[in-house]
Amino acid sequence: MRLCVLFPGIGYHCDKPLLYYSSRLARSRGYDLLALKFSDFPEGAKGDEDKMRKAAGHALSQAEEQLTSVDFTGYDETVFIGKSIGTKAALAFREKYGLSAKVVLLTPLEMTFEHDTADTIAFHGTSDQWAITSVIERLAHENGVPLYEYEYANHSIETDDVFRNIEYLRDIVEKIDRFL
Repeated sequence: MRLCVLFPGIGYHCDKPLLYYSSRLARSRGYDLLALKFSDFPEGAKGDEDKMRKAAGHALSQAEEQLTSVDFTGYDETVFIGKSIGTKAALAFREKYGLSAKVVLLTPLEMTFEHDTADTIAFHGTSDQWAITSVIERLAHENGVPLYEYEYANHSIETDDVFRNIEYLRDIVEKIDRFL
């Protein structure tokens, strides 16, 4: 048995493209799926280190509440797919509970890399308004995390060009498929 847990972001829910198609892929590959729901984040977190840390702690707390009854030992393989603040929560959860889950980091934040990043893969838009590209590149390199970048893409890995967005999304899902 295999399990995939989705860790959404602030305002980026599991029905948005990156998480929606990742979950469809995981389900098609035989994974049981758990889509977490996060809410009540502090207002104005973007650019505010203290509020971002509180949001990350809040996401971890909500993940713990929602995953309390999951017996991870009953699964042969577990993968976490996190988006933005969800990347930090996924790695923190994995670390806190000593799990061997693979983790997909969709638009990781600088603070994401404060955790063990073994067995991860990351995706980043070069126009991400929540993260500085050179910092994400450096942290990914220092931590041995394969990083895939998408030119002119924002924090949702989207641009003003719909067809480019579809190409990017396909590329991301294909890379996640290989990672799984």
